[in-house]
Amino acid sequence: MKQYSQRRRKLFRSRRPPATEGAAGSNAKKGGSDELEADESSPPEMAPTEAPNPQPPAKKKRNSHSQEPVEGGGVDLISGLPDAILGDIISLLPTKDGARTQGLASRWRHLWCSAPLNLDRSDLPSDREALEGVVSRILAVHRGPGRRFCVPAGYLPATVDSWLRSPALDNLEEIDFCLPPASNFHFSATLRVATLSKCCIPDGLAQSLHFPQLNQLGLQEVTISEGSLHGLISRCPVLECLLLSKCIGFACARINSSSLRGIGVRAECYRDGELRLLELIIEDAPCLERLFYTEYLGLNVTVIAAPKLEALGCSITQCNVSRLLLGSTEFQELNVVSLTTVLRSVKVLAVDTWFTELDMVIGLMECFPCLEKLYIQSCRSVRQNLWRRKHKHFIQNYAMRIKTVVLGSYWGIRAQVNFASFFILNATELETPSHWIGQTLQSGLCNGQPQYPF
Repeated sequence: MKQYSQRRRKLFRSRRPPATEGAAGSNAKKGGSDELEADESSPPEMAPTEAPNPQPPAKKKRNSHSQEPVEGGGVDLISGLPDAILGDIISLLPTKDGARTQGLASRWRHLWCSAPLNLDRSDLPSDREALEGVVSRILAVHRGPGRRFCVPAGYLPATVDSWLRSPALDNLEEIDFCLPPASNFHFSATLRVATLSKCCIPDGLAQSLHFPQLNQLGLQEVTISEGSLHGLISRCPVLECLLLSKCIGFACARINSSSLRGIGVRAECYRDGELRLLELIIEDAPCLERLFYTEYLGLNVTVIAAPKLEALGCSITQCNVSRLLLGSTEFQELNVVSLTTVLRSVKVLAVDTWFTELDMVIGLMECFPCLEKLYIQSCRSVRQNLWRRKHKHFIQNYAMRIKTVVLGSYWGIRAQVNFASFFILNATELETPSHWIGQTLQSGLCNGQPQYPF
């Protein structure tokens, strides 16, 4: 540093202009002295002929998808994901929230219009005219493909037809519609979930429908003939879940499917003179695991071949006689009439009856010896459900595997206390012997969807 200062001083003197006489000379000396002092106290400026400062390293160009700091000191990791992944994330959001992602940043501005479209009425204006305008504008600006399309009933067929023809619905995967499916379903080959409500499906239209990738089919308050229903199911080769809720036009539903895993049926009809469902026959369902049904006017259920049936849920009323036939074992209003075979595959049972009857439940447990979960819902209890002497033989000879028992609408009356004490004192594998839920057990089909707690 000392050598550098000396060289710097010599260079300065060689370049200093000649001093003038008098005060000018003294000022020049003083100025020169001050300048030298400043040079010695502060970092010197490099002369062009001396060793220059090294150039700062060139900055790397920032990738448009790189991590950038955000407000709060964090790092935006999501924006660095590929467009395809961000599009999938946006398609899982409600319609309004998905559209709002355009205002997050410039990175997100174009994503919503190219992401799979999720168009759901529940997140849009409730006014009919306003909703129609919003749906039309969204379909006009969105480039597709479509993921889910759910709109209510009440629109003109021409409007609905223009919506269904929109390129934004190309490759649609889910549809929830309240009008009969149009014959120009150009996305039927890609549909995976379809719910049709409050419509009539003519035989000619039903025969033209084919859904090679459909996994879930729901028909709610739909009018369809028996032949068309069976043909429609047969043209869904990978169908796994089927829901029939308050449908009319057929008296018998026969199920023959190698792919079905869950069936939900609600037999109910309040219109006089309509042909309603009276009989459900599971003829051949090798993969069926869940069967839920509820009836208000009498329904006979026959299960001929369902070797993997694991969960059974049924709801019956007091005023109607219903029959359940599992193989060769017959139940009348869930009371065992003839016990000839047992079903060891059934592990979950949900029952919604008028009364809480321990005798009925014990009969069901004898038919299902591997039962692990039991859900009971009832409106009232008339009998006392005494069991210590009456079911002494059952307690001594039956190995109960019950782990969970849920009693809905529990009020603590004598009949319910006796019912609960039977399992608390005798079910050795019960995981929560003192935990009883005093809420209404959902029958699962009251709202058209099987929502049992298992």
